[in-house]
Amino acid sequence: MKDDECVSFLQWALPQLHMRWSGFRKIRTRVCKRIQRRIATLQLTGVKDYLAYLETHSEEWQKLDEICQVTISRFYRDKMVFTYLADTVLPALCQRVLQQGKREVRVWSVGCASGEEPYSLALVWAFCLKQQYPQLKLHILATDTKYELLNRAQHACYPYSSIRNLPLQWRDEAFSRSNEDYCLQPEYKQRITFQYHDIRQFISDSGFDLILCRNLAFTYYDQALQMQVAEQLITALQPTGALVLGVHETLPAEYPDVEMWSKRFSIYTKHQ
Repeated sequence: MKDDECVSFLQWALPQLHMRWSGFRKIRTRVCKRIQRRIATLQLTGVKDYLAYLETHSEEWQKLDEICQVTISRFYRDKMVFTYLADTVLPALCQRVLQQGKREVRVWSVGCASGEEPYSLALVWAFCLKQQYPQLKLHILATDTKYELLNRAQHACYPYSSIRNLPLQWRDEAFSRSNEDYCLQPEYKQRITFQYHDIRQFISDSGFDLILCRNLAFTYYDQALQMQVAEQLITALQPTGALVLGVHETLPAEYPDVEMWSKRFSIYTKHQ
């Protein structure tokens, strides 16, 4: 399939999935390869036949939606964001949690993929904050739409390329070598619950002190779906809590109960 053929197809199909073409420009090669494999699996001759197939097989849209869910994840992705969380955001949240008479910091990692983001937070806690706040415990809810990624996350073994951004001490102390992989020690996995959830659907849980929804909804979804997701995230956030987006993302509108905490790192806080 030629690039221009795939681009035309995506520009037609993505709006019907409530996604936007601009979010797919840089990753379209990966998505196009997936579509090409799907066309071959269906034994169709090309993208025109696949378009016709979509129009006569409504269930195929769900498969195309899955194809367009792209995962790019590694430990400590956007290192400066995690540094800012460790030095500024999490200490402030810990103080607020203590002032509220609570003993647990609750985090939600949206689109956790193979667990790299929530485990990065667990390591930040273990190496930077646990000794400062011995009276507090950390709990992380990590959600994704792909069971195979969630299973991989629970297994918690990764190639070196995934953990190379971590500080050397953390790599040495938190991981053990298993053939070509590096496996996270059990003690760093204890406070994380992995769960299937699609951010486009309602979640009943709330009261999170910190929510991370990075490089997902506000990159790939259209304006209407972004608004829906933003409302859910803000509702699930504890007053005075923090919402972290991707460094190039912003909320789709102004909300009266949130304000910018860090413009540089696209972090928001919810009013009390």
